[in-house]
Amino acid sequence: MKSRDFDNCAGAGPLRHEVRRSAALSGASTVVRFAMFALAFIVIDATPAVVPSGAHAQSSNSNATPISGVMPVGTPVEIVSGLSIPWSAVPVGEEVLVSQRGTAEIVAFRPGEALRSVGSVRVFVARGDGGMLGLAVLEQGTDVWIYAYHSTTEGNRIVRMPYSNGMLGDPEVVLDGIPGGRSHNGGRIAFGPDGMLYATVGETRNLELPQDLNSLGGKILRMTPDGGIPSDNPFADSLVYSFGHRNPQGLAWDDAGQLWATEFGSDTWDELNRIEPGGNYGWPIVEGRGGNPDYIDPVMQWGTREMGPSGLAYIDGTFFIAGLTGQRLWSVTIDATGNPVATAHYTGEYGRIRHVFEGSDGNLWFLTNTRGGGDNRILSVPLAPAQ
Repeated sequence: MKSRDFDNCAGAGPLRHEVRRSAALSGASTVVRFAMFALAFIVIDATPAVVPSGAHAQSSNSNATPISGVMPVGTPVEIVSGLSIPWSAVPVGEEVLVSQRGTAEIVAFRPGEALRSVGSVRVFVARGDGGMLGLAVLEQGTDVWIYAYHSTTEGNRIVRMPYSNGMLGDPEVVLDGIPGGRSHNGGRIAFGPDGMLYATVGETRNLELPQDLNSLGGKILRMTPDGGIPSDNPFADSLVYSFGHRNPQGLAWDDAGQLWATEFGSDTWDELNRIEPGGNYGWPIVEGRGGNPDYIDPVMQWGTREMGPSGLAYIDGTFFIAGLTGQRLWSVTIDATGNPVATAHYTGEYGRIRHVFEGSDGNLWFLTNTRGGGDNRILSVPLAPAQ
């Protein structure tokens, strides 16, 4: 078993929604040569910028210095401990709700207070890298809904539960039949600035799924809050927003509303991608930058031992990436010439980092995620303007 992810074969579950458009891939996408970091309104050249080894790795411009964004400063402070393989976390008012991959339960805490269970799902299985995965929150007036992406014996599923008086109500299925198995389950969910729910779905080690528009495997999905198909999705009668993915696990939007995603590579390159509607990101034909006009190249790529990208956050002009395999926190900002610059923080100090997000105190929070369960925790670190 590799340290990055699980090697067992995975099966695909039945689909709830089928694509009625043929998979004509040749015209589905174009290469992305430029990407915008909206805070600075500067175009980033997406020509190869391979991140080398080192605690402060950068792009190929060795004289690069950030001119916008924020960076972590000081020593992270523990917010809560005693978590068991935490996977995702969302602030809800004064509380934070956390998914723990190996259990059907969702736990909550207020900073300075102990963890408590707030509810669970009934149909659940934990195997490989599947289990209780991504969380998202939707507030509609006085109503609060907690969405959860979790595994079942039939594949993966997205449910939502009302949250009131500190407890979750009964789950209601938003989308089921998502391909799932022992590995490459994807699992991140988040609401975009357009009010739609986005979900990352891995290819469950079935290499036929990412390029098959009739499958939800190896895709980023876009749906209404109740699981319906938005009329402006790129493929008619389909939840598919982008395809050709291996195991994407991070979602974030910049100040311009542009969607970005992180993705686990296989043996060569992990990726940060600018997601275009209907875009084809190349897996399994291409890993990392291939320079093939039929597929969209990543904006940045890392050697797989350095990164292992899971959660992704965008705060004040900077992308923060949870480095699982590389056991470090990454930031990506821009330099004076408009090139992306990646910097590693806390290399090897806190173990595997699964998720990163803006905490209830306005600081950057990140989740540690050891394999055996262990005493995982959430840490908080202040942010300051990049120098």
